Amino acid sequence: MRELVQAEVMMSFLVSEELSFRIPVELCYDVTDPYAIRMTFHLPGDAPVTWTFSRELLLDGINAPTGEGDVHVSPSEPAGLSDTHIRLQVGADRALFRAGSAPLVAFLDRTDKLVPLGQEHTLRHFDGSLDDALGRILAEENAG
Repeated sequence: MRELVQAEVMMSFLVSEELSFRIPVELCYDVTDPYAIRMTFHLPGDAPVTWTFSRELLLDGINAPTGEGDVHVSPSEPAGLSDTHIRLQVGADRALFRAGSAPLVAFLDRTDKLVPLGQEHTLRHFDGSLDDALGRILAEENAG
């Protein structure tokens, strides 16, 4: 049986200082990939876009700016837990989203009840899945 934590939150897609619109975003945590969360953004007129990144990055970013590379998470204000900004980047293209911190904290709390933060390594089936994936990658490299 797959153990999942799922939630849907409304986020503001911040197009510019003058323009933003609200979109539904699906959050998903699956114990088969215990270090990661998935966010699926439903942009109007586009196919859904899914980003996968560390749940620890999201947790840390609610309280203080964090992230290197393509994903940056930070509180919208230095004090308080009102909103969280999530910036995603691919090359020169960037997208900025704002979400209420409370639903993100509630989602992360549910993931922590399923797999406590820092205890991901204790999941036996994760190690097996990782070994299988590494075996496939090595076999493909040796074949090509």
